[in-house]
Amino acid sequence: MGFLTPRAKPSRRPAVDAFAQFRVDDARERLSLLRQLRDQGVPLVVSGPAGGALSASLRSVDFERGSVALDVEPGDPALRPLIDADEATAVGYLESIKLQFDLHELMLVRGTRDSTLQARLPDQLWRFQRRAAYRLRTLDRQSPTASFVHPVLPEMRLALRILDVSVGGCALLLPENTPPVPLGMTLHGATLALDAGTQLRTSLLLQHASSLQAPQTGMRLGCELPELDADGRRRLQRYIDQTQKRRRLLAQE
Repeated sequence: MGFLTPRAKPSRRPAVDAFAQFRVDDARERLSLLRQLRDQGVPLVVSGPAGGALSASLRSVDFERGSVALDVEPGDPALRPLIDADEATAVGYLESIKLQFDLHELMLVRGTRDSTLQARLPDQLWRFQRRAAYRLRTLDRQSPTASFVHPVLPEMRLALRILDVSVGGCALLLPENTPPVPLGMTLHGATLALDAGTQLRTSLLLQHASSLQAPQTGMRLGCELPELDADGRRRLQRYIDQTQKRRRLLAQE
């Protein structure tokens, strides 16, 4: 009679949740953060599993009914694929905090004047701290700009003031009287004119937008620089370093 070799038992060690530290577990805190997004009119980027994204904002957060409603453009081509998939991911920003939550049970409700995308109240929400890289705040008198063709109005070329910049991204000032730029869109062929010796050709990925605090007016657009090559990054880092040095010298005088 032969001997049976015992098989190793499968490990019962629980899987590690890499995003556990970012998850907001307290229901009251989740509700508070959603209400802040609503009350501040924070623009959201809503994307589906098959790609495509649209801009939206929270209109209502109904705890009693367990639902949320988002203002959307009913003619947006990305809307129907989201509803068909019956799931989406929404991303918005509260100052230096990135908030992300999933949307399920999607339904478009058409009104006489506007339309809303309704969904179940999110039971999970993640909070991430932004800006791991140092951001250089620009000065008014220097007036660095980012120039590109408006993605919706190709006959319009914009030259927006750069509010701050890092090796990975920048923030732009969109004046009040300027047509809005859709979030989640990549603008190709942009030029960053930082000073007389630093002009960079790159693309801009529009991630988020927020209203500026009084007395300033307009919108703040947060952008990534996804296609900046190694030489461009070196030149951008050199500009940041040199500008910091000049400011320290001026502060000592």
